[in-house]
Amino acid sequence: MSTVVMSQVRAARRLGSTFVGVSLRLALLASVAGCAAEKSEPIWSLSGATMGTRYNVSVVGGDEADAKALQQRLDERLAEVNRRMSTYDPQSELSRFNAGDSTDWFDVSAETASVVQSALELASASEGAFDPTVGPLVNLWGFGPDKRRDEAPSDGDIAAAKARVGFAAVEARLDPPALRKATPGVYLDLSAIAKGHGVDAVAELIAEAGYAAAMVEIGGEVRAFGAKPGGKPWRIGLEKPESGLTHSLQEVIELSDRSLATSGDYRNFFEVDGRRYSHTIDAATGRPVTHNLATVTVQATTCRDADGLATTLLVLGPTAGYDWAVGRGVAALFVSRTDDELIERTTPAWERPADHPGTKP
Repeated sequence: MSTVVMSQVRAARRLGSTFVGVSLRLALLASVAGCAAEKSEPIWSLSGATMGTRYNVSVVGGDEADAKALQQRLDERLAEVNRRMSTYDPQSELSRFNAGDSTDWFDVSAETASVVQSALELASASEGAFDPTVGPLVNLWGFGPDKRRDEAPSDGDIAAAKARVGFAAVEARLDPPALRKATPGVYLDLSAIAKGHGVDAVAELIAEAGYAAAMVEIGGEVRAFGAKPGGKPWRIGLEKPESGLTHSLQEVIELSDRSLATSGDYRNFFEVDGRRYSHTIDAATGRPVTHNLATVTVQATTCRDADGLATTLLVLGPTAGYDWAVGRGVAALFVSRTDDELIERTTPAWERPADHPGTKP
């Protein structure tokens, strides 16, 4: 029986036409579809390009025609999410909002308003550790769509970018759905939560289509429901946070009716004069985080929540992040590095994640 192995890899910049940010991108290395031949019900593997990465779906049941029809619906749904929230599509709702100078309410879809509201709620709960307006700093440090840096930006450039950052300058309302900015220069980027939302959107579509079991992964963010043939849970392998080409497992997690997301710092960084600069930017300082937390993995009911929470905890670090997670019942696995070893630390909720949805931090 094969295991799905998730490699903790963050792309150095956005690929294709959509999201990036401060959360870790994981790459799917092995498929569960190898189990299909052993069971009475088939497992269909569907994949394609989306959000600057790829989606991978394993769905139980149906026939080949059903699988092809489902894949078309998944592609259409993900294209819809991109048209609403991509910062690479100049005509997307989010891009048009960012480009505008008006401080009046800007009409958007209910979906976009909901994701932005979730991002702002998490930003408030974490006192800005999670900040959906941090994009100007991420781009300045060379971790966005622009050219990679080979030196740290100047203090003046950091201050100028930091002046455009601040989640309090954005409002979202659900009825009627709209966004508003307090200052024209605000740049809203949902990359640290939108992939998780995309996973949820796909999983919900599959369930509505009548399938009882599936696993959905986009850029390493995962949601699984039901069980594989034989009643066995989906198995997700988390790779050790090791630089270079080394790939070994840190943990194997059985996932059923849950979501999983990981953020980390060890694949996407640059070094200058022996100093390492991580892609994870602290909006409070305008600079990469400097703690020794390598990765954080979060389990939650929705992948939107898991995605955002993992980023939040990575920014907060191994001590403040752990305390924040424990206080809110977040199911999280922290992996910190020392000079010669990796140290795991789990929150109490990690042992019984189903009892701690983690949906309202």
